[in-house]
Amino acid sequence: MNPSSFSADLIVVPGWIISMASRDEVLRDHAIVVEKGIIKALLPVGDLPENCPVEPIKLPDHAVLPGLVNAHGHAAMTLLRGFADDLPLMPWLENHIWPAETAHVGEDFVRDGTSLAMAEMLLSGTTTFSDMYFFPEVVAALCTKSGMRAQLTTPVFEFPTAWGDGADDYISKSLALRDDCKNLDRLSIAFGPHSPYTVAESSLEKVALYAAELDMGVHIHLHETAGEVLSAVEATGERPVDTLRRLGLLGPRTQCVHMTSIGSQDIANLAETGAQVVHCPQPNMKLASGTCPVSELRAAGVNVGLGTDGAASNNDLNLFNEMHSAALLAKLTTGDPTVMSAYDTLHMATLGGAKALGLDQEIGSITPGKQADFIAIDLSAPSTQPLYNPPSQIVYACTGAEVTHSWVAGEALMHERKLLTIDVDDTLARAKHWRQKISAQ
Repeated sequence: MNPSSFSADLIVVPGWIISMASRDEVLRDHAIVVEKGIIKALLPVGDLPENCPVEPIKLPDHAVLPGLVNAHGHAAMTLLRGFADDLPLMPWLENHIWPAETAHVGEDFVRDGTSLAMAEMLLSGTTTFSDMYFFPEVVAALCTKSGMRAQLTTPVFEFPTAWGDGADDYISKSLALRDDCKNLDRLSIAFGPHSPYTVAESSLEKVALYAAELDMGVHIHLHETAGEVLSAVEATGERPVDTLRRLGLLGPRTQCVHMTSIGSQDIANLAETGAQVVHCPQPNMKLASGTCPVSELRAAGVNVGLGTDGAASNNDLNLFNEMHSAALLAKLTTGDPTVMSAYDTLHMATLGGAKALGLDQEIGSITPGKQADFIAIDLSAPSTQPLYNPPSQIVYACTGAEVTHSWVAGEALMHERKLLTIDVDDTLARAKHWRQKISAQ
């Protein structure tokens, strides 16, 4: 490389680079070179010029990998963390969560709860998240302020909520938000019809029409429990996946969340249409909703991302915990310890999640030409030593507290465990206020 032509505004030199660009690639003695928010090159350290335009950030005990992608959640529901635990899905929703939301959800609730969620996610390595919740315009403003990347999925129901009057109103607001955010590089807008059992077929058809015309994603809870599927078959004669396909709503931009109660024909439908699946292992286990057959889906060619769901049902937004659970659950349910390797699990949390959200051309791997979204993980602690295989250590031994740095589009959002764009003390004070307010009612 000609030193006189070398330019960069960020250079990171870690102990290991887990690029996710090709299977099992772990680079040693390499630097990540970034310019104007884009990954410019991965260079052997010896190829760096003696007089770099910026001082390299040297992290010899760290592994750097793409920022984690939390492909499903309800960020503001952090304010309901631990509010109603140890219950089945529908009693949990109908008797506790929905009444609490009716009483408390507004712009302030969403702003304060999402700020808490963003702080938690950044501190545990997530740089991109998908959010399905009310007042997404408030979340859009927070993302712009914090620098996080997000897909905002605008909720659609048949019934009124604090954010809208019914399906047509929600759809109209979704389209308006898309227009408002079209020039914001780190935000994308998708439709978020809650589920086939809360949204009428006529409304789902409208979502399908707009999504196809505007190339928008569709994010939907689907086949979350066996009871949901049975009820659908009894009411319509169809499984929910079949209904979505008939309505033209199952395709590459469709993000099917949970998918615990599925069989071979459902998997074939997903594979044939190119639909995406988002796996949420911990909330599925906590609510006893079932187990997503991730190994079978991947074997059929279906892409799978990883999500935490909301903190009210998880109870955390830590993708390291989800990776650990996803890997072990797949081995347990299949009886095969070779399935869901550490690399496969990391793929779900990075490039798989990016693809599920339609962002894999921008993020998900440390590849020249992509956005410079990556995190640094300190592997020097006793709990991660001795170090033979960095991906295995990250999936099976790390907790998320080892993440020390994060960048989005080359912008530092966390440095040595200190958040740079979120006021943590203020965020925690607001969370305590909401605990007092919600507990009093």
